[in-house]
Amino acid sequence: MIKRTLYFGNPAYLRREDGQLKVLLPKEKTELASIPIEDIGVMVLDHPQVTLSQSLLSYLVSSNVALISCNEKHHPVGLFLPLDGNSVQSERFKVQLDASEPLKKQLWAQTIGAKVENQASLLERFDLDARQLYALVPQIKSGDSDNVEARAAKIYWGALFENHDFVRERFGNVPNPQLNYAYAIMRACVARALVSSGMLPTLGIFHRNKYNAYCLADDIMEPYRPYCDELVMQLFYDGELTDEKLTKDQKAKILSVLTTDVVFAGKKSPLLVGISRTTNSLYECFAGERRKILYPDFYDRVRTKSVP
Repeated sequence: MIKRTLYFGNPAYLRREDGQLKVLLPKEKTELASIPIEDIGVMVLDHPQVTLSQSLLSYLVSSNVALISCNEKHHPVGLFLPLDGNSVQSERFKVQLDASEPLKKQLWAQTIGAKVENQASLLERFDLDARQLYALVPQIKSGDSDNVEARAAKIYWGALFENHDFVRERFGNVPNPQLNYAYAIMRACVARALVSSGMLPTLGIFHRNKYNAYCLADDIMEPYRPYCDELVMQLFYDGELTDEKLTKDQKAKILSVLTTDVVFAGKKSPLLVGISRTTNSLYECFAGERRKILYPDFYDRVRTKSVP
């Protein structure tokens, strides 16, 4: 089932009643909407006057809803996830903790290979030359010891912005704020799926920053970044990102990335379902049940979209 993404950018009072999310005006308590909580995958709280009841909050978390809180600059800063996202969680934690370094290096090489291939496919989506990126994929070694990822990034961003003065950086100019927002949302969804698959999102296969609570989410989201890039770049090319500020309209359009389709072996799947397929396959790799992580193929998606 396709899970819904809810965005709250205005004052609202949110409470739970009989498995429903009730949305009310904060003062008059007039009901505006009633939504089955089981249908919700992601909620973004982006206004200081959004109030939640404790009953709703605990029910959302136990229902594995990724609840994202934004600061006064409208940037995602917090993520609520359940403590017990899987019925055999302790067993799965142990399997994850016991994963060997050679296995994790192989999984990271697979991840970077999938990311670079999807970046190349996105260049093709915009009729740009992707041959250099495709040529890098066979050069990826265990653990990406030669840092092909960085070399690919230089080619990739250079091609996307060949005729524009742009540097990809955290606090840079447009479309950096829009890309950062899209990545933050995608990261939250990957963390949600990892918890649901019974794994610790903190313990990465490559990322190891001691101040990062979502190292594994940062690892596994890498091949999904081009889906964010596609949406933001289309807005950029269409001239919709002229304002330095991240607007409410832009955020609404960026959140639509969560309703896009991804393709596995020629078969479409909703993005949130696809992420769960990826995280479940990661656990199976840790458990020795399979040898490759299952990532979506952006090329298949581009090819599928082009078919009448």
